[in-house]
Amino acid sequence: MPIPYPEPAMRQKIFSMGLAVETVSLYLLCCALVDAGMPITLDALAEKWNESIGLLDRELKRLVERNIIQKRAGDDPAAVVYQLVDEKNWQ
Repeated sequence: MPIPYPEPAMRQKIFSMGLAVETVSLYLLCCALVDAGMPITLDALAEKWNESIGLLDRELKRLVERNIIQKRAGDDPAAVVYQLVDEKNWQ
């Protein structure tokens, strides 16, 4: 009997929103982390991101502004964790 795998996090809608390549790339990186069962944190993203930290920060802000990801409430403000937002709520 095949092992059921959860549905991949990535949504095709990201490609039709007219976003910059860097923004889409960061979204795909966020999805890869989720699919691997890892939290979306700045440290986890920076470890895989191949551009500057400044560009990473800018693209994170763009994803948050478009409600594609959001900050998840946590105890430690220095350890921000993001979560993906359902595509029906994207802007």
